[in-house]
Order: sequence, then C-alpha cells, then structure tokens
Amino acid sequence: MKTPDVPLTQDLVLVGGGHSHALVLRKWGMDPLPGARLTVINPGPTAPYTGMLPGHIAGHYDRDTLEIDLVRLCRFAGARLILAHATDIDRTARQIIVEGRGPVAYDVASIDIGITAQMNIPGFADHAVGAKPLDTYALRWREFMSAVKEGSVAPKVAIIGGGVAGCELSLAMAHALQQSGALPQVTVIESGPQISAVGDRAQRRLLQAMAAAGITLRTDATVERIEDGQVILKGQDAVQSTFTVGAAGAFPHAWLGQTDLPLIDGFIETTPDLAVKGDASLFAVGDCAAMPFAPRPKAGVFAVRAAPILHHNLRAALTGGARKPFKPQKNYLKLISLGKKSAMAEKFGIAVSGPLLWRWKDHIDRAFMDKLGTLPAMAAAEIPDNVALGAREIMQEKPLCGGCGAKVGGGILSDALATLAPARHPDVVTGAGDDAAVLRQPGGGFQVLSTDHLRAMVHDPVQMTRIAAVHALGDIWAMGAQPQAALSSLILPRMSPVLQARTLREITDTAQEVFTAAGATLVGGHTTMGAELTIGFTVTGIRGTMPITVAGAQADDVLLLTRPIGSGVIMAAHMDGTAQGRDVANALDQMQQPQSRQSDILRNAHAMTDVTGFGLAGHIQAICAASGLRAEITQSAVPVYQGARALSQNGTASSLLSANIAHAPTSGITAPLLHDPQTAGGLLAALPQSAADDAIRTLENERLRGWIIGSLQAGHGPITVN
Repeated sequence: MKTPDVPLTQDLVLVGGGHSHALVLRKWGMDPLPGARLTVINPGPTAPYTGMLPGHIAGHYDRDTLEIDLVRLCRFAGARLILAHATDIDRTARQIIVEGRGPVAYDVASIDIGITAQMNIPGFADHAVGAKPLDTYALRWREFMSAVKEGSVAPKVAIIGGGVAGCELSLAMAHALQQSGALPQVTVIESGPQISAVGDRAQRRLLQAMAAAGITLRTDATVERIEDGQVILKGQDAVQSTFTVGAAGAFPHAWLGQTDLPLIDGFIETTPDLAVKGDASLFAVGDCAAMPFAPRPKAGVFAVRAAPILHHNLRAALTGGARKPFKPQKNYLKLISLGKKSAMAEKFGIAVSGPLLWRWKDHIDRAFMDKLGTLPAMAAAEIPDNVALGAREIMQEKPLCGGCGAKVGGGILSDALATLAPARHPDVVTGAGDDAAVLRQPGGGFQVLSTDHLRAMVHDPVQMTRIAAVHALGDIWAMGAQPQAALSSLILPRMSPVLQARTLREITDTAQEVFTAAGATLVGGHTTMGAELTIGFTVTGIRGTMPITVAGAQADDVLLLTRPIGSGVIMAAHMDGTAQGRDVANALDQMQQPQSRQSDILRNAHAMTDVTGFGLAGHIQAICAASGLRAEITQSAVPVYQGARALSQNGTASSLLSANIAHAPTSGITAPLLHDPQTAGGLLAALPQSAADDAIRTLENERLRGWIIGSLQAGHGPITVN
C-alpha cells in the first residue's frame, strides 16, 4: 500500500543559526517529523563555529573551515531559510517579526541567537568591534590584516576585556600579525586586578604565553572612551590602537529587551525543559538563554550538550509528547588556544599546555564541523520491480530540477508550437515564438501578454514568489513594455486551513509588493493544492510603439547581457547538497532583483529577450533564427555566477542541460554553462556598439551591470564560441 502524504499542520521556527539549532537541523534531516514545516531565520547563509574562531584569527583555519553552512543544512533538513534579522516577537499572535519582510508565524519556536560584545562605551560603535557576533568580528579582522599587509595601517591592537576570550584572541591576533611580517603592538585592557575566569595555574600559563608573544596586559584599567587610533583610560596613559576589540563579557541582543519575554539581566529565562518560562510553545538555548535552574557561564559546550534535549522537546511540543529536562554538567574541560599551534587545557584547577593539546583541540573541532558538513546521503526513491517500458530509465536519470530547470526541452516545445494555427484575430500581431504575444489595443498602441510558472527550487514561499514574479515580468521587460497587470496561478502542498492562510498571505503580499514596484496591479488568480509548491503569473504590459521582439537584430549588432549565467547549475548543486551556501544565497539574491530599469535603458534595442530555461545559447539562437543572422560569442566575456564554473567543471548539471545542448548547438569551445537553464535570468539585447557602450555607462552610473558578450553577423549556422 502506498504511504499517504501527510498534510502540513504545524509551523516550527528556529530563530538563529547557533550551535544547538545547527545540530537540531542535522537530526531533523535524518528523521523529519511528518506534518511539521520547518523554518530557520538567520542574518547570513553561514554561522561561525566558536571553537575555531581563535584558530581562524591566528591564520590556522580558512574562512570555509570556520563556517557552518546553514544553506546546506537547511536543504538537508527540508527547511526554508530566511536570510534576515529577527527584530521582535509577538507571542500573542505567535509571530516572529523579521526585518525587510512580513512576520513569520509559528506554532512552536526556538531562539538561539547568541550574544554580542558591543559595549556601551563612548566611541565604541564608531571605532571598535565586538568579539561577538563572531562573523562580524572575523570579517573586520580579515580586512584589517589586508590593510596591515599593504602597509596602509599600523599593527596596533587593543582588546578590552582580560578574561579567557580576550587573552585567547590577543594571542591569536599577535601570532597572525607576526606571521605576516609585522611587528605587532597588542594590549589587553582588564578592569580587574588579574585575568578572570581561570584558576591560578591557568592564569600563570596564560601570562607566560602572552609575555612570550609580546602582549601587554593593563590591569585595573577603566576605559573612558574610544577615539580614532587610541583607547582613552581613566588615570592611565592612552593605548594606541588601529584595531580595537571588545571582549569584556556577554551582552544580550538589544531587541530582546523590547519584547515581553521573561528576562534575567537581558537574557531569556528558561525552565529545565529549555522552554521560555511561562510559554510552552517557545524555547531558548545557547548564550542568549538564562538557566536559573542550573546557572552556568556562557560557553559553547552547553549549547552543544543541549541540542539533543532541544530536539526531543521540540518534537514533543509539536506532537503533544512528554518532555525531558536538560541537566548541564557542573564542570567542563576548557581548551584554550595559545596563538601558535599550542593550547592549554584546564579542569578542576589543573592546567597543562603544549602542541599535543592543540592537536587534540583541532581534532575535536574538526570532528564537530565534519558532523555538520558531511551530511548523510539520503536514500534514493525505490523503483518498483515491475514498471512500464521506459519508466525505469527516466526514474534513474538525474532528479528533476526546480525553476526553469524543470521545463520541457526546446525541441519538443518547438514541435508542439508548430502545430498552432496562424493568428486569426485581427488584434493579434504576433503569437507563439517570442517572449510574449503582441496585441493591438483598440485605442492605439500595443499590449503584450505572457504566462510562466516555476516548480519551487527553495522552500520559502516568499523567496519563490519574488523570483517567480521577476521571472514572469522578464517577458514584459524584454519587449520594452511597461508592466500592466498580473494574475497568479498557485499550487500549494496539502496543508491545514491555518497553514493555507499563512502561506497565501505571504505569497499574495510578496507578489503585490513586486508588481506594484514594477508599476503593475495584481488583479487576482487561481489556487489549488497538489504535490508540491508551484508559483506562476500571467502578466500583461503596454507600449505605445511596436514592442521589441527577437526578430529585429541587425548585422554588426553586439549582444549585451545584464545578469550572470549559472543559476541552473547552482540550483542543481543546491538540490543535491554540493553547492556552497554563500554561492546559493548570492545567486538567489540576484534572481530576486527586478530589471525594470535595465529594460528602460535598453528600450531602443533592435532585438531583446530574457535568458531563461533554454540557456544563453538557446536565447541567442532565437534572436539569430528570427533575424536571419549568426552569432559569435567570446566565452571569457560572459559573466558567471560565483561558484557556478567550478560546479560545472566538476560535472554538476541541470536536468534540462542535455536537451538545451541538442536544441541550440555551438561550434568551438565546449561550454556547458552557455546552455545552463536560467531562472529570472538577465535581459539579452542586440544593439549597435555605440548604443551598447552608452547603455553600459548608464547602467554602471546607476550601480547596475551590463556585459558585451559577442556580436551578430550576416549568415546562419551554429553559434561560434571563441
């Protein structure tokens, strides 16, 4: 008997990509809860691992080694990832308020946003950086190191806070500066009489290591203010600094103080089951949480230990099951980096140090990151023993891509369209074969009409709506028309009425926002439920003169492209878990950007189209075929999305690639990316060289981009690639 599809009925939202949430995502991907829809809200596509930060600062680990790829984790877990800051929570309405978009509803939620080291010292915001959030600090440090190596800034560093974190970071920064050939001047500023949070033995070893590295420790020092190039102390000489770091204690994120959450010194008060006090539907873990039932210092070890309990209790909250209490250990081993590849271990007042401990720490840290980076392969769908002829071969092919990668091949589509009868209505100027049909308006001028829909390639309905709307509008913009009206065509996965309402509100609000900004009106649509999320729009546009088509290009025109290619291979790699999260996030961000201004700038092009499912080569071939020309393309001039080239060279490809290559052959260099199906791709315009040069200057003046990628000549035949 076929297992029935379980409808979605509960929304679980994880706010923040901290260590506990990262581990929950991994466990969720291995055993998802049917009927629960999972959402993660985090400002960036990656989250730095605390344990490896000092090693990264010291130069022992590169950026990729340090960062947890939340995009890959969320894809593995089947979760939508919203890349934005949470700014508030409405517990009455059960909504997370998110910067730059509408609220995100939840039935059960958890908060794991860490802490900040932003200090309330005059001048701190302008002239210093907190050691937390870690990603901000790491980025600023990389920029500082580049400036030091260039010789444009002096290697003078001040760390405010002489606890374990401050001393560990001072050793890491001093080592990195020394390795770069600089003569660092590093000062640790401590308000107390000595290094805090470690025993006497550990303190002596830290002092020895700092002295050997040439680090100065200022004790009993109170910071009055921070100025450009120096830290002003009360009653002591100023500390010269071109890079000032705040590492004095843990501070809660300010927005928590504006909520009605129960707080202890600004941190969220929790009960033994990790739930927020008095709220069984909301949890908090990691450094942002306070545990009065078992007070502990802010340390990553507790977040890691809490993850299995959190995972169990989240599922219990979603299913009505019994919860477990979290019982954190009282004593834990501290492993502290000493700058060079040496570390110190402290527990029960005993402290030892040396290179062997560094190797041990390195092994522990890498094992943790491997656990989150090397994700289990998901079992392929089983093929029945007895299937109709041909079915097995199709099921053994690469899984169907989302977006335009799921289109029917161009050859099959062309054959089908060839059977259409010529236009008979007097108002129809052009029909199938261009980006949109062209209709005469009774009062003069022209209307263009097109429709498109996309199989979801990401789990976020808001993000998919933006991409689908921009993608549909591309047909209108490509014809130089002004968007006029839009109808939606939606298929939602089977879900409860409550989740239907939430999802439709997100889609409708987002679509209305995109179309209104483009000058069009969303006038209605049609919605059904089905196997998976599909979002489409029928759009119209108007133009006083004949719209731009693919048939008007002239010999000696150049081809101008307004957006990189490679989104298809990136989305295919995202689907199988091999793409880098930053590359996926970058491509998705660009795919959501409207191209109305680009269309305006190119409104006098001889011919224009938008690059979508049939790939760049397929759309160039469409212009050539309609205009009676041939094209020459310079491969190195074609812009490519970050990460796409490496993925393509490693054999990653969209499920539509082979059909595109067969439909639009190229002569010369073999370049799969030229055939890569694009979703919400760039505008491709044919225009004279001088007009193209002017257009690129105008685009750049408005912080937009354009690339001349080739030219058109008299003749016919396959596209020549140089």
